[in-house]
This record gives sequence, structure tokens and C-alpha cells, in this order.
Amino acid sequence: MACQQPAEPVFRASTDASSRAGLLPVEDGVIAANEAGAVVRLDRAGAVRWRVALGREVATRPVLAQDSVIVGTVSGDVVRLALADGAERWRLTGEPPVLTAPATDEAGSTVYLVAPDGAVRALAVETGQLRWRIPAPKAEEARLDPTRGLPAPVMAEGRLLLALGDAGLVALSAQDGAVRWKQPLTGVLGLEVEPGGLYVSTRAGQVVALSLRDGSTRWTRQVAESLTGPPTRLLSTVWVGAGPAQLVGMAPSDGHEVARVALPAPLVTQVGTAFGTLLLVPTNDREGRLVVLKAPAWDVALSLRTDTALRTRPVVQGAQVFQLGQDGRVLSWKLRVPEP
Repeated sequence: MACQQPAEPVFRASTDASSRAGLLPVEDGVIAANEAGAVVRLDRAGAVRWRVALGREVATRPVLAQDSVIVGTVSGDVVRLALADGAERWRLTGEPPVLTAPATDEAGSTVYLVAPDGAVRALAVETGQLRWRIPAPKAEEARLDPTRGLPAPVMAEGRLLLALGDAGLVALSAQDGAVRWKQPLTGVLGLEVEPGGLYVSTRAGQVVALSLRDGSTRWTRQVAESLTGPPTRLLSTVWVGAGPAQLVGMAPSDGHEVARVALPAPLVTQVGTAFGTLLLVPTNDREGRLVVLKAPAWDVALSLRTDTALRTRPVVQGAQVFQLGQDGRVLSWKLRVPEP
């Protein structure tokens, strides 16, 4: 990046407990949640705008729905908080544990929750009332681990797309839960959508591109013996972590490889981007380096050490980057504009 200080530290703020939930970007900062059940809104300077104690671990990233934040806990609480001040609007208790990140429809009027057994509920954001529910797939078909969450579902073009273990990949109508199509893809690590298309990564080392309309396969590529995280569609490329510690880039049109970069540790989440030329890659080890790669050769422009594992996607707002560490700290830097 050819400048003396390519990244200027902005703040380091502790949430006071470890976290695996990830950061939710909001207009002037981020929202973080942790294993102690705290939900914290931070502004761009790291100041706490509000803090709410839910009492039980939040294992997944909250979701933004209009003027509210929907948060689930491992004990089965689902809570709607006001975005402005964290005030509680409603709370459901006695629900299945929330181990998979919620999703919302395009209007932010419905929130979708996937239980550990694969059952799906659609709730009205305004009231928490159940709109529809589909039962879990048969246990012998799905073979799900009830102690672990499923890959985060994604919403696109009126369809809720979710991976249900050995039961495969399913597209549901966001309106009523009707099945639109199924694909027998198993071992799914994550999903990424684009207009008309869907990318899927699997533990068996494949990336598969599908049509959103009917689930038909556009292309399949064997990237490595194993993959380590979900795909990301950024900078005209599909990116995915490959074992043991590599980043692989593929052309969206046909999946041919366009980049392969050795990393200091595995990538287990999605990547981010800044300035349209920089790729931000969080790594999962004790050093917890946020590696910044520069297009078009994807050389390492910068490596920021955090001393905590980075297991969730960075948030980028203009020149400012926010990253959640596994130890519960939210770290932020301001990047310099790279020289041509």
C-alpha cells in the first residue's frame, strides 16, 4: 500500500466475554453479542451506545429488521430490541435453541429461525407472532447434530435457502414456507447469493453454482480435498477457504481458478473488501491475523495481528474496518487509500 501507516488503529473495545456471534453492521458502527448474553451497540469511535443483558449466551449474529434487532439465545429466547436504544419490544421463551443465524425478508417484516433439528419458523417482526412453520426433516434423513448450528440461511428473490444436513439444500417460499426446489447437496459449509444465482461450499472440497429459479446446477468445481468455510462473492470473484490454509478465487461464470493464496492460518468465515481493490481475510489461529490482499495479483499489502482467533467476517464502513475476536474484543482500524 506504499505508505508509512497503512492502517491506523481506531479502538479496541471488550464486550467482557468471549464471542462467536459475529458483528452486525448498523449505520454508525456495529452490534456485537457474546457468550455472557450481552448485546452491545458501538459507534465508530468504540463508544457504547447501549448495552443489554439477556442472561444467556448469544451464539449467532443478530439480524437487523427495520428499526429493530432480533437476537436469539442458546436457551431458546428470541428477543426484539429497538435499534435506537436497545429497549425490549417483545420476547419469546421456551423456543428451540438459536444456534443458526436468523434471516429476514427483503422488507424486514418477517424473521426466519432454523432450529437445530432443521425445523423452520417464520415470525412477524412487529409482534413475534408465528406466521408459518415447517417441521424438521426425518432424523434418519438429515442426520443433524442437535448441539451444533446449521449454515446460516440466506434470503434471495422471495426464497429462503437453507442447508439441512444429509436432507440436502432446500429453497422455501418466504411467504408461506412452500418448497420451491431441493438439491441433494450434503456437507454444506455455507451459502452465498447473487442475482439469479447461488454458490455453495462443501466439506468435500467442492464449490457448486446453482440457479436460484429452480436449483439446477450451473457448474461444479473440486477446489481442494477439503474446504474450511463459506463462499463469498466479491470483486468479480467467488472466494473460499481451502485446507489446510489457503484462499482460492474462482470465476463466477464457470468456476475456473483465478487466484490461490497461502494464508498464515485457515479461513473459516467470509472475506470482506475495501476501496474496491483490497480483500480482507481473517484467519483462525492464536495470532489472529487480518490479512489484507491487493488486486490484481493478490499480494499481501498488510497483515494486522490481533492475538485472538478471527472466526467471523469483518465489517467495512468506508475506510474503517471492524473485526470481532473470539475473545470478545471488537477491534477497529482505518485503512489508507491504496496507491495505484
